Amino acid sequence: MFSFFEKKIFLVDHLHGLVDIHNHILPGIDDGAKSIEDSIELISGFTEFGINNFVCTPHIMSHYYPNTPKTIKTAFEALNKSLDKQGIKDVKIDYAAEHMIDENFETLLNKNLVLRLRKEYLLVEMSYLQPSLNFNDAIQNITSRSIYPILAHPERYGYFHNSFSVYESIKKMGVLFQLNLLSLTGYYGVEIQKTSLKLLKAGLIEFISSDVHNMNHIKRIKEIKIKPNTLNQILPVVENTILTFY
Repeated sequence: MFSFFEKKIFLVDHLHGLVDIHNHILPGIDDGAKSIEDSIELISGFTEFGINNFVCTPHIMSHYYPNTPKTIKTAFEALNKSLDKQGIKDVKIDYAAEHMIDENFETLLNKNLVLRLRKEYLLVEMSYLQPSLNFNDAIQNITSRSIYPILAHPERYGYFHNSFSVYESIKKMGVLFQLNLLSLTGYYGVEIQKTSLKLLKAGLIEFISSDVHNMNHIKRIKEIKIKPNTLNQILPVVENTILTFY
């Protein structure tokens, strides 16, 4: 029998082995970790609940975070070296990027200056203020290269919330969706939480990740409680993320 007092479950108890494919733990190159010490603190926070495999994805965003494969690789190598120096052996890190679809994105794509996840996937995002004007063309350009575009946190684009059919149209273009863990709470806002649950229920989410920037995010992830039926919708997404990127 349904009960409003249905017991909720800590999500972190079911994230062991997750490959975190969207985070900002590389030091000093975007709005995430500011130093190697910050990076290692974040990684340590993850390992407490069984996540020790990461694809680091700093922003590539014109005018704000104009990172390049070189700047990202340099930060990655510095962090990797520090992990080795401190004897942290049970952590695996790789690197890619979270690419803003802006006026410079297709130039980078055409010059092969984008950073893929596991060779076949590309993590992209849009502004929270308005959709990218070149979104459709950019997606077509990505898929024409036999790359699978992954749209980061689709639930956070408020301009889609009242037009849910837009999500289905984007899916038909070959776009995969990555949900943020904290979107399952009211952390980003109630409407984002509602949309994340709606996307899950509709079976439109392929991957789930942290989008962690700081230790407050780690703290909030540890506090996430969800209903059993929501967990049943999330577990296949967790498994798919592991199987795809491990």
